[in-house]
Amino acid sequence: MPPHNFNDLRAAIRAFAQARDWEQFHTPKNLIMALSVETAELMEHFQWLTPAQSSGLDAQTKAEVAQEIGDVLIYLTRLADVLGIDPLQAAFDKIELNAVKYPVDKSKGNNTKYDKLQ
Repeated sequence: MPPHNFNDLRAAIRAFAQARDWEQFHTPKNLIMALSVETAELMEHFQWLTPAQSSGLDAQTKAEVAQEIGDVLIYLTRLADVLGIDPLQAAFDKIELNAVKYPVDKSKGNNTKYDKLQ
């Protein structure tokens, strides 16, 4: 049965690493490097697609993308765990910060970076 919440996921990843004595390899440096590699593998599926193609993946490609998303989430979750960061809190904090950087009245329908908004 798959995890039902983020804490279950984090615990499952931690247990997986502990059972294999991989904690010694799960330094922040190594985890961020692995995360970067997995993110690049995810990007590879979209590299030469048009915007329309990227929104309409065939079943096989979508399954491959799902595997890469899983890898990215696993490494990101493990990195946060090793560093003692609550990634859900970090995400909510970032949303609040972005709400200040990108006020609706200046940002709606606009993809301009916050430091260029007028």
